Amino acid sequence: MQLALGSDHAGFAHKEMLRTWLTSLGYEVQDFGTHSADSMDYPDVAHPLAAAVAADPLLRGILLCGSANGVCITANKHAGIRAGLAWLPEVASLIRQHNDANIVCIPARYVTEEQAREIASTFLDTAFEGGRHQLRVGKINC
Repeated sequence: MQLALGSDHAGFAHKEMLRTWLTSLGYEVQDFGTHSADSMDYPDVAHPLAAAVAADPLLRGILLCGSANGVCITANKHAGIRAGLAWLPEVASLIRQHNDANIVCIPARYVTEEQAREIASTFLDTAFEGGRHQLRVGKINC
């Protein structure tokens, strides 16, 4: 599976860890940056990543920033994107099962590296349930 991965400076360390870990699991990871812990603006990463995910229905994304709110808000400006903020694996499971999320946003300042791996793994391994949820997801886009 191909993945899009990106972060701002606050999520940089977690992003690098996830990139290495996911690559070791066989995922093809496209790194949208940032490429250092130097201060930067999260929309400069979130917009290109969200555009790539919106263009490819098979692509999923992982975004990180301090609280994950900034990248989540930014990504959700793109038609076809369903980005959800997950701070627990259970939340990552629900955003996939009920919302067919195609991007998970992880709050790097509030989760450990181990928790970030669990959230990412759950997001990637959980299927959309469809059924009653499909009607609701179909009403999301404006």
